Amino acid sequence: MTTILLLHGPNLSQLGTRDPAHYGTDTLDDVVAAARFEAEAAGATLVAEQYEGEGELISRLHAARTDGTDAVVINAGALTHYSYALRDALEMLDAPCVELHLSNIHAREEFRRRSVIAPACNGSIAGFGTAGYPLAVRAALGLLSDDE
Repeated sequence: MTTILLLHGPNLSQLGTRDPAHYGTDTLDDVVAAARFEAEAAGATLVAEQYEGEGELISRLHAARTDGTDAVVINAGALTHYSYALRDALEMLDAPCVELHLSNIHAREEFRRRSVIAPACNGSIAGFGTAGYPLAVRAALGLLSDDE
């Protein structure tokens, strides 16, 4: 069975109450449920995890190299914009990776418009709110079927 790892970075545990104008009112559980529904409808398993620390995310990506993870979807939060260490960990993956953002980072503050992790991912989805989660799962599954 295909396994997709859905990773969330710092502050995403606060979804639902954090800046609803940009992130909506859905909670982390809500966005994970939307992704899980899409994965299960396609016969895949979704493993969802959230970490506040950069090192924890990096360690989890290292583990994903050997634990049977087939694809990664990552919403790295603010780490998107400055974590070259996270980018390096993503570059080590053999599995396809989709970068995901609830808000349209390209229409926000200048510092949010650049993603240092994007070059290490196969593609990016941004600005669709909760609807971006099923899209990201579909994209990851599509990347896997392209590899076959």
